[in-house]
Amino acid sequence: MAAIPNEDIIKAIGDKFADLVTVIGEPYGLLTVETGREQIIDLLTFLKTDPTFKFTFLTDITGIHYPEQEKQTGVIYHLHSLTTNTRIRVKVFLTDGDVHIPTATVLWDGANWMERETYDFFGVIFDGHPDLRRILNVDDMTAFPMRKEFPLEDPNRVDKKDFYFGR
Repeated sequence: MAAIPNEDIIKAIGDKFADLVTVIGEPYGLLTVETGREQIIDLLTFLKTDPTFKFTFLTDITGIHYPEQEKQTGVIYHLHSLTTNTRIRVKVFLTDGDVHIPTATVLWDGANWMERETYDFFGVIFDGHPDLRRILNVDDMTAFPMRKEFPLEDPNRVDKKDFYFGR
């Protein structure tokens, strides 16, 4: 099958979800849409089970952190239709202090570890996840290292002082 035109995907999503899903654009040729956490599972289910689109492969789930924006934390889903070789990116933004979102493990078993990694690095809590705990960092770590909450350089490092480099 040939790749599905983005216009067809946009029309189908618009028909089903009206103004609950907005199209952000097509950066680098990848259709990108944004929705809220209340309809994320419905949207993902539609994209996966629709006989035309068949976005059956969950490529990735990750997070982003924009501390200067009102909705600071985002969860990004990348889906791929193996039958049509079409891709789509779905974004959901959450306000800091309320970083809960439903789990996608109800649709893809592979979402398990992706959500654990997103929790581990960004602190996003996936409600209903079967085993949400740290996967790469130590269990007693209290921070989420991919959030932009800390300075890039440790001000206490002594090996980076100018006088060591003759400045």
